[in-house]
Amino acid sequence: MTRTAPRYLLVAITCALLYNVIMIVGDFVGLHYVASTLVSFVVVVFVGYGLHATFTFGREFSVSALWRYALGMAVNLPGSLILMFVFSGLAGIPVAVAAPATTIILFLWNFAVSRWAIVANPATRRAV
Repeated sequence: MTRTAPRYLLVAITCALLYNVIMIVGDFVGLHYVASTLVSFVVVVFVGYGLHATFTFGREFSVSALWRYALGMAVNLPGSLILMFVFSGLAGIPVAVAAPATTIILFLWNFAVSRWAIVANPATRRAV
């Protein structure tokens, strides 16, 4: 567990940056935040799962773990959309500020879901 927290944080920061870049670039090129959120969801699920499985939790790739991870992140998706709607749609906060605020709010949920999805299957354990 001692190596898990800093590794999780490194991967989480990578995924958060990727999400925010997709959101901000999407806004810059004229995409609505809903479209950018969906694009970022797909990209970040695959990148996040791959990095968390191998680097954070030291597990082999598993289709069932990927599905659990995607499901956990899909539960997160409405929260992300709601927060973006409140921040950007209702409050008029620019996406460049709303997306990072959304990221910070959802950080702890993402850790719990990642751990559940990837560590739940002991058959995928590998040496780190």
